[in-house]
Amino acid sequence: MNAKVRDLMTPGPIGVDYHQSIGDAARTMRDWGIGAVLVFNGQVLHGLVTDRDLVVRAVAESKGPDEPVGPLSSGDLIGVNADDDAAVAVRLMRENAVRRLPVIEDGQVAGVVSLGDLALADEVTAAAPD
Repeated sequence: MNAKVRDLMTPGPIGVDYHQSIGDAARTMRDWGIGAVLVFNGQVLHGLVTDRDLVVRAVAESKGPDEPVGPLSSGDLIGVNADDDAAVAVRLMRENAVRRLPVIEDGQVAGVVSLGDLALADEVTAAAPD
């Protein structure tokens, strides 16, 4: 796999504010057809929350849909540079046991790359004729 992360990522990261509700985050995921959103506190990336987080950290702990989503998000995110080879993203995911990485370009979040994005790219590469 020789692709750059920028070629595989979902561009234009979809995010919610730390203080927005759990329900807002869930609706954003539904409306965009995605399984995770970035959580920003002002202009600063605070974390990432997944659809699984909404179930395991919110529903299972009886949190209401009007409570803020920020505390549910996973902080201490590991990012990958948009110009890195896809293999770097794979290595970071493996080393940190994560399925999604924020993609950084010029010091800003430019998108998100997922394990699924990398797997799909690998399948396409494997299926291509030599």
